[in-house]
Amino acid sequence: MQSDNAYRLILASASPARRALLTGAGIDAEVIVSGVDESVVEAEDAYTLSLALARMKARTVAANLPADPGALVLGCDSVLAFEGEIFGKPADAQEAAQRWLAMRGKSGVLHTGHHLTGLVSGRQAEAVGTTVVHFADVTDAEIEAYVASGEPLQVAGAFTLDGRGGAFVERIEGDPGNVIGLSLPLLRTLLAEMDVPITSLWRN
Repeated sequence: MQSDNAYRLILASASPARRALLTGAGIDAEVIVSGVDESVVEAEDAYTLSLALARMKARTVAANLPADPGALVLGCDSVLAFEGEIFGKPADAQEAAQRWLAMRGKSGVLHTGHHLTGLVSGRQAEAVGTTVVHFADVTDAEIEAYVASGEPLQVAGAFTLDGRGGAFVERIEGDPGNVIGLSLPLLRTLLAEMDVPITSLWRN
């Protein structure tokens, strides 16, 4: 185990929400976007897809970085499972509206895959965080206004918990951070599997 502050975390994600979660937890992560084509990954269920995408993001970024024994690359990806369907980011405003018409007053399961790779050690740890999301029975006008805001077009499942969409989520079962895009308790567990205390990533 290296001494405190000997590690640096690289986030293989363009998500400002994930970076904000880490910053709020005292971790100043570097961001390197993987640029992978997510459409080439296929899976039978949202759970498997979320982990496969997270793994691909982390490994792609790690493969293009210079050797650094203290560098850890974290890939994350969120996918919503709803009535047997897999909902990533909606393709357009029409699809986002259609999803909300189907989801309102019902529940879905948000899966966020987490994959952690040690740049030099080659050690890896991964897991999926799962949270049940109960959507409010929103009106047609609310759906129209929300889609027009553009927010649901940027996120898996066409909703957020930490933005305008938070008003349309009645309750959740599980870690709210997981719904936002990154579970801090799960990250702590994965780091521990690699013998890295999460406190070693805290800023001074």
